[in-house]
Amino acid sequence: MPKVKIRASTILGEFEQAQSELVGKAVILTDGKAGTVEGVWLDEMHGLRISIKGHDGKWPISTIKFAQQS
Repeated sequence: MPKVKIRASTILGEFEQAQSELVGKAVILTDGKAGTVEGVWLDEMHGLRISIKGHDGKWPISTIKFAQQS
């Protein structure tokens, strides 16, 4: 398999892993918004972005913190 196909396959595999780990998790954004991750996107300009249920928009993954579980 050509190197480019291996790289693309690796990227897609990592994206799917991130998606399965994030969707449904409770998070808090650095601007105070909180909720459950509804979707994950790979943005060519900004990298991995998420949407939060009940809030319009998509945010960079770097702006979230996971809510503590008791």
